[in-house]
Amino acid sequence: MGLFSFIKNAGAKIFGAGKTTKDSSAKVEGENDEAEKFENAKAARKLEETIHDLNLEIENLKIHIEGEMATVSGLAKDQATREKIILVVGNVEGIAQVDDNMDVENKEPEAVFHTVERGDTLSKIAKEHYGSANKYPEIFEANKPMLTDPDKIYPGQVLRIPVLKK
Repeated sequence: MGLFSFIKNAGAKIFGAGKTTKDSSAKVEGENDEAEKFENAKAARKLEETIHDLNLEIENLKIHIEGEMATVSGLAKDQATREKIILVVGNVEGIAQVDDNMDVENKEPEAVFHTVERGDTLSKIAKEHYGSANKYPEIFEANKPMLTDPDKIYPGQVLRIPVLKK
């Protein structure tokens, strides 16, 4: 699917202290680079575990983080799984872009991504995308298991807005 942009300072905090800021006074440059690589690898493993814990079906999942970019590869069961994995990775504080190198086993229409703004509700987003506020459960269901409550969304979070089934 390509490259996806996210708001770097929004989302879950999984990186160690200092991930999003350089501390040049603490150590020499080479040591900072090695520490950052270690933290990135640790964060990638944590994201892979999270995706597994969410029961998102993907074979040969591999996540690589460098700076503010995460690259994801593997074979996703379907388009919805692919998009959810992109959102799990991108909705993490410190990640500004996700490079999607995943393949999909069962092709489906692609969803639209929506970045939540202050004052947004799932009903408001449903009205904007579907023409009816009453379609908010479609958006909620499409973002499970990342969303556990339709009232708990936050500015900067990216949600998938699926194509409605006729």
